Amino acid sequence: MRVAVLIAVMLVAPVSAKASDRGRAADAMQAAFGNTVVSHYPDGDWVKHWFDRDGAYRALFSDGRRLTARWAREGDKICLNEIRPRMIISRFCTPYIEASVGESWPGRDPLGRRVRNELVAGR
Repeated sequence: MRVAVLIAVMLVAPVSAKASDRGRAADAMQAAFGNTVVSHYPDGDWVKHWFDRDGAYRALFSDGRRLTARWAREGDKICLNEIRPRMIISRFCTPYIEASVGESWPGRDPLGRRVRNELVAGR
């Protein structure tokens, strides 16, 4: 089954979302729950992204940095909100992509750098 997953990497400002909108966004994100989105950089660095049904988001960078946020659907994009720790970029939204575990797709991080995103089974 193919479902929409997000290729988020980091950073956003707070956005309010209705409970019904959160439910629809959670349905679209089903493949990401319980799995890991990994963003691979050409130099070998990576970022692991975890999305939870309740809107929680966590990331781990290859250099050991971590961040947390809240994810929300905004039209055809997924955005990160309430980023901790606070970053230079105040908002980042990215299109969601149809993907299944094992698939990869190209993307860009908040600074415009190219990444290869992959949906990996498990956490």
